[in-house]
Amino acid sequence: MQLSQEDRISPQEKSSGTNGLAILAIIAVVALSAGGYYYLSGNEKTEEPQIIAPVVIPDPLPAEPLETEAVPEPEVVEVEPVQLPEVDPVPEVEPLPALADSDEYVHQKVTAVADGMAIEPLLIEDNVVRQFVVFVDNLAQGELARKVSPLQAPSNSFTVSDIANKTYINPDSYHRYDLYADFLASLNDEELAKTYKEMTPLLSEAFTELGYSKTSFDERLQQAIEVMLDAPIIEQPIELDGVSVNYQFVDPKLEALPNAQKLMIRMGPENSRKVKSALRKLQKQLN
Repeated sequence: MQLSQEDRISPQEKSSGTNGLAILAIIAVVALSAGGYYYLSGNEKTEEPQIIAPVVIPDPLPAEPLETEAVPEPEVVEVEPVQLPEVDPVPEVEPLPALADSDEYVHQKVTAVADGMAIEPLLIEDNVVRQFVVFVDNLAQGELARKVSPLQAPSNSFTVSDIANKTYINPDSYHRYDLYADFLASLNDEELAKTYKEMTPLLSEAFTELGYSKTSFDERLQQAIEVMLDAPIIEQPIELDGVSVNYQFVDPKLEALPNAQKLMIRMGPENSRKVKSALRKLQKQLN
């Protein structure tokens, strides 16, 4: 290490022990900061650099691996395939014929709803939808439009019984309407409502032809059903007055009833119950 003139130690300074120790401490600090050591053997010997053996720094030992617990393999869970419910194919909707050409279609529908009952002889041949709509329109007003009835009139004649100089409806006459009442009573109300809804466009078209604009055929049919349901059921013999087709009810209350309700009375109590039951079921389906 080269020292400048100013750095040299004078003989006077050498005699001072305190300053010498301070100088040695400074040299040691400088040597340490420079990274080397010098050995001083006396005043006359030159400084010899000490050969420092290279320090062998061992390779760092690899860190011991952390002990880890063995992770179990995930359990394979077999998932059963989801069985989707079978969806029934949507049935094709049969296209409706034109109103003028709907008779065959209506006959097929009514026969299907009858489910084996011999109803065909009772159906009229032509303009079934139009005549049914007009008939219902009249029923809603309490009237019977016999000329436009969608069903044929009973084949058996109306008969009476004369008892003690009085004329009564012959109970056998009630059976003239058995087929009609049994037909209505045997209908599946859900199937009947379904068929009715399928035919609604045809019925609505025929009803529009009558000139109605503020009411629908559904509403008119409900009104007709209410009229028929309001007809009384008479259990006792019903006395008549008059001759043949001009027979009238002796009871003024019965005679004052709408003609549609008089028809229910002429059916007899049992048939009236069957018809009313069928009408209530249909009414419930239409609501």
